[in-house]
Amino acid sequence: MRHLNFHHLHYFWVVAKEGHLTRAARQLNVSQSALSSQIRQLQEQLGHELFTREGRSLRLTEFGHLVLEYAESIFNLGSELLSLTESGNLQHLHRLRIGSVATLSRNFQDNFLRPVIGETEVKLVLRSASLEELLELLSIHKLDLILSNRSVVSDSSTSWRCQQIAEQNVCIVGPSCEAAKTFRFPDDLVNAKLLLPGPSSDIRSQFDTLLSQMGVEIAPYAEVDDMAMLRLLARDSGGLAVVPEVVVQDELQTGRLEKYCVLDNIVERFYAITAKRHLELLPLKKLLKKAQAEFI
Repeated sequence: MRHLNFHHLHYFWVVAKEGHLTRAARQLNVSQSALSSQIRQLQEQLGHELFTREGRSLRLTEFGHLVLEYAESIFNLGSELLSLTESGNLQHLHRLRIGSVATLSRNFQDNFLRPVIGETEVKLVLRSASLEELLELLSIHKLDLILSNRSVVSDSSTSWRCQQIAEQNVCIVGPSCEAAKTFRFPDDLVNAKLLLPGPSSDIRSQFDTLLSQMGVEIAPYAEVDDMAMLRLLARDSGGLAVVPEVVVQDELQTGRLEKYCVLDNIVERFYAITAKRHLELLPLKKLLKKAQAEFI
């Protein structure tokens, strides 16, 4: 009976992800010749070539891609097991590790997490980074969930579960004054001190498209990627900001800001991204169930 050498498979996995033998050897702290020998032994056992060489880089063969899919599943499952049994117990079942895209509204995150905030049996660990960085952490089970305003799709080496959990209309907000009652869209934008999301934002793309269709040209006073900063500028600058309502919900409730108009055709969508797991986390299930129920 043949047995797969998981040591060789792990070396293959690292080389496949690095795409370079020297870098992989440095990461694994082994000599390049020893690493090459282990890869050759794995190829001999499997009966197929795993790589082709292109200059100094290695490219996976068709069979190599298939082996990589199995390796991803095997080692990601191992990471999940270790995260659950760290310190010799299963207490991490009650730890909820949430990643959020750095530009995501803090109010939206707070609203989403509210059902478990304050629960003594749930320990929250929150992390903010780019979506790409967070997906890497999710793939090795260092995160349980990612909150994002961009969707993702699975490919041959990932098994993301991406579900839309909310949708917010985008509005124009500004100082609470008589101008809010007489505001005309888009005419009054031309002379306004306009605060916009950055050019890479989906909201900005939708807004620019809408103005282009209307034949309106504007010169933004400020372009801001971070929604938390956009909220502060909307509150303190006296300008008009294009934001999802959730971003400035507190200022609207207290009257510090007022809604000038709702841009009905422009929305921000929010997604919950998870990875396939063998063990379901009850606090996570609770959050997703509530968010999905409110969205539907």
